[in-house]
Amino acid sequence: MKLYNTLTKKKEEFIPITEGQVKMYVCGPTVYNFIHIGNARPMIVFDTARRYMEYKGYDVNFVSNFTDVDDKIIAKANEEGVSAEEISTRYIAECKKDMEGMNVKPATTHPLATQEIGGMIDMIQTLIDKGYAYDVDGTVYFRTRKFDEYGKLSHKNLDDLRSGGRSLLVTGEDSKEDPLDFVLWKPKKEGEPFWKSPWSEGRPGWHIECSEMSKKYLGEEIDIHAGGEDLIFPHHENEIAQSECCNGKPFARYWLHNAFLNIDNRKMSKSLGNFFTVREISEKYDLQVLRFFMLNAHYRSPLNFSAEIMESSKNALERILTSADRLKDMIPKAEKAAVSDQEKDLLEQMKEFRNKFEMAMDDDLNTADAIAAIFELVKFANTESDENSSREYLETLRKEMVSLCDILGLKAERKAESLDEEIEALIAKRQEARKAKNFKLADEIRDQLLSQGIILEDTREGVKWKRA
Repeated sequence: MKLYNTLTKKKEEFIPITEGQVKMYVCGPTVYNFIHIGNARPMIVFDTARRYMEYKGYDVNFVSNFTDVDDKIIAKANEEGVSAEEISTRYIAECKKDMEGMNVKPATTHPLATQEIGGMIDMIQTLIDKGYAYDVDGTVYFRTRKFDEYGKLSHKNLDDLRSGGRSLLVTGEDSKEDPLDFVLWKPKKEGEPFWKSPWSEGRPGWHIECSEMSKKYLGEEIDIHAGGEDLIFPHHENEIAQSECCNGKPFARYWLHNAFLNIDNRKMSKSLGNFFTVREISEKYDLQVLRFFMLNAHYRSPLNFSAEIMESSKNALERILTSADRLKDMIPKAEKAAVSDQEKDLLEQMKEFRNKFEMAMDDDLNTADAIAAIFELVKFANTESDENSSREYLETLRKEMVSLCDILGLKAERKAESLDEEIEALIAKRQEARKAKNFKLADEIRDQLLSQGIILEDTREGVKWKRA
């Protein structure tokens, strides 16, 4: 299995520190509102990476934090007149609902920054003791120039950064020894939550949070650190500096980053009016469609979100569900006879689709090509099965389809939905009209149901329905 390592800028064979085990940290969201679809991409992508590694037999310790103390959380709390804890608790719960809707598995551990302050203080003290950090009137800064390898992840040169203007600098207070030094601890402001430390009553900087939580739950050296490409600099660069200077060993072996998500070929922003939360998307689509959309492109490719592409994703996913449904309907009616020699040959051919799927995923988690292999299987199942197929053969086809989808976190099992009595009665009335050859009435009922968002399909197995 090969992964593209941002650190080395090349694909590398994945070799874990401990055979059979993977220690993986993914930066989670700052919880001050509903998560947006930009947050959703790393959640879905790296959940899929975890699922595939588990499929390959690895024991994956997957840690993803919630940043539950931050300027934005405090601003939201002040706006509503409640505590920062109330805001973060509310939106962690909402985030978990959205993750469940996207079929993102809960992490092995979801640490909260506010519950790990003690460890962060210890880490900062170690950095001060080693000469990598200094205190100025209660604010503690990290000396970037003391870490010779600073810039190795983002491939930025310190001198270029310094001459690059403020846009690249990491906060620029006059009290710093160097404009590139970044904050490890900052004193409280009026009305802000705070914790006691040897330097001041205050709170940690953002970067130290992930270094400490990764260290506590995964150890000083981990296999994979992942997140959106917007985190490469300064967040992940600073994590490396802090962690390696504190612990005296490499922080993470493989750094994985997903590319940006654009909306209608423009960057998502509230001012442009193209800002969408996952919750808003869920009102129009099953979140399985959002997951399919995210995985239908390589994670390192920029991804464009639009209404047209979501509709296309919905229709594509429907093809998989319809094929799985067709097999499910045929299975109870099929003969329990032994698999025929011809069917044995076909099942042997079917193995090629899993081989293609695995080859795609082993090549830097190429989910787009993995989905293409699933569609080849769908086509194969549609053309190489009918009512004369044996039950075991049909069951094997369907099991394979469900299994490959499951590795990607896609559900090939359609949700069982019930209709209200009024609609059930209309469907029954239409059936009676068809039997009586009153096709005018049958068509009128079909149109009436369509206007209510119910699509009818007359099949050999009887009438079926689905929501528009």
